[in-house]
Amino acid sequence: MTMHADADSHRLFTQAVHAGERPDPSTGDSVAPIHMATTFYLGSTEEGAALFTGERDGYVYNRWHHPNQRMLEEKASALDGADAALATATGMAAITTALLSHLQAGDHVVATDQLYSGTQHIFTHEFPRLGMSATLVDGAEPQNFSDAVRPNTRLVYLETPGNPTLKLNDIAAVCAFARARGITTMLDNTFATPMNQRALELGADVILYSATKYMAGHGQAMGGMIVGKRDFVDRARHGALRYLGGVISPFNAWLIMLGMHTYPLRVQRQNQTALELARFLEDHPAVAWVRYPGLESHPQHTLARRQMRGFGGMIAFELRGGLAAGARMMDRVKLCTLAVSLGHTKSLICHSASTTHSTMAREERLASGITDGLVRLSVGLEDVEDLMLDLDQAMR
Repeated sequence: MTMHADADSHRLFTQAVHAGERPDPSTGDSVAPIHMATTFYLGSTEEGAALFTGERDGYVYNRWHHPNQRMLEEKASALDGADAALATATGMAAITTALLSHLQAGDHVVATDQLYSGTQHIFTHEFPRLGMSATLVDGAEPQNFSDAVRPNTRLVYLETPGNPTLKLNDIAAVCAFARARGITTMLDNTFATPMNQRALELGADVILYSATKYMAGHGQAMGGMIVGKRDFVDRARHGALRYLGGVISPFNAWLIMLGMHTYPLRVQRQNQTALELARFLEDHPAVAWVRYPGLESHPQHTLARRQMRGFGGMIAFELRGGLAAGARMMDRVKLCTLAVSLGHTKSLICHSASTTHSTMAREERLASGITDGLVRLSVGLEDVEDLMLDLDQAMR
């Protein structure tokens, strides 16, 4: 059998290690160095002018683009099989940069109501100030997106699995109807990552990530990522990102790039552990309900099997005693760290209603499925037996 080493066709584990990186030409460093310069030598006056017009490739100023950012972007685009990627300072910087690169005053967005609270705040509080509007719909039914479209709708926004309820959107169905109407689709793929969900292959136009989470994976660096076609990424890079300033630092870009070397291994392990832990919780007498896409009891398990390659490391559940029982349990855990964020090597547990989604009105929160007692668990790399023992002693 003949094997061809075409870099564009390398598989995900290989891309996570090699994409975007090459030995440093001046030193031969096998690990990419950190380039901390804020400004770069332009060459001659003529060469500098060519850099500013885009006729010449290179670096001008750290806020515009820098070498560590480029390496990280090449790795991220390779993992998703995309034309290009744009790294930003945070996940929210990726979301706002992408939205403001595509929308203008008078435009309308249809979005799932299963959103990270920061994203929901943008749609419900910041959009009206900018002359834009958004309609949030129950994202479990594809028809709801179509029904909410208006003549000025320019974007459909998905987040699947949703934070923190793990409700799913049917990516292929929603993207197909949007494309037929000439509407762009954006999808927050943070919970799933490219390992578990190939959103571009399912029809999405733009993919968004909080790279702080599974891509970085060690709780040390913040970053965001926009992935998609080159014309969109270039427009975002030279417009909203450059002038609003949400650039990622060289050090954070370098940390995330190193974290991505082990990202597939970590996600693979977290998928396995989360499924075992979800089954343990589902059978536990203290637990009222569990939501995990890999469980047959998940209302959209069939959809999860169709559009996901793995079910992720996030679990939502509630104890039979509701909020009071959940609070006691979270105060008693020893291995699971009571903290926000997710995708960490350590298991993180939090109460969504009082932390990540505390800015939502209670009526809105309950309507979107975030109950008062919902517990969100981000599964880490600990032995599953030890996590079971820790949760069991805390629940009892």
